[in-house]
Amino acid sequence: MSTIETNTIDTISGSATMQVGSTNTSTINIGVSGDTVNIPAGVTIANAGTATGFGDANSPAFRAIRTSSNQSITNATTTKIQFNGEDFDTDNAFDSSTNYRFTVPSGEAGKYFFNMRVLVNSFSGGTGAGYYIKPMIYKNGSVVQQFQYYDFRAGAKDMYGNVSVFLNLSVSDYVEGYIYNSSADSSAKDIDDYLGFSCLEGFKVTT
Repeated sequence: MSTIETNTIDTISGSATMQVGSTNTSTINIGVSGDTVNIPAGVTIANAGTATGFGDANSPAFRAIRTSSNQSITNATTTKIQFNGEDFDTDNAFDSSTNYRFTVPSGEAGKYFFNMRVLVNSFSGGTGAGYYIKPMIYKNGSVVQQFQYYDFRAGAKDMYGNVSVFLNLSVSDYVEGYIYNSSADSSAKDIDDYLGFSCLEGFKVTT
C-alpha cells in the first residue's frame, strides 16, 4: 500500500466530474477514527445508491391485528387483547400466538411510538344508562397510557377507541394492549376482527 500526501485533489482543466475508485475498487474509506469529514454549506449530496448507517430506519416496526374471530371480553374487567395476527413485523418481535406482546430485541433499545385502536361491539342501553371502553397500553405489566370513551345514546352501538404513547424502552422490555369495558346491560362484548380495525402498531423512532 502506498500513500499520497497532498493538500488538494482537483479535476483537470475542462472536466467537472471526479471519479474516486474504478474497476478494481470494492470499498472506499474516507478518514480514520477520530477524523471529522466536513461537508461545506451549499454542497448537495445526491444519492442514487443504498445509504446505510445514516440515522434510524424506524425499525423494529410492526402492526398486529385481531384476525379470524372476535375476542370476547367480560364486562367490568380488564382484559389483555389477543392480537393474533400480523400485517408486518420487521424483526419478528411481536408474539401473536402466546403472549400477544411486542418485546424489544437485542441491540434495539430506544424511543418507540405505539398506537392501539379497538372496535368493540355491541353495547346496548337506554338513554342516560351509559357505557364506556378504556383502551390501555401496558409496559412490563403495568399501564402507561389509557383513554376512556363514553356513549350515552340509546340502542345498540359499537364503540371505537384509540390510545397512543411514546416510550423509552430497554432491551427485553415488552408492550401489550389491554381494555376495560363497562356496560349497563352487564353482558360480555366482542373485540371485532373486521378488516384489522382492532390493532396494535409501533415502531422505533430513535435510539
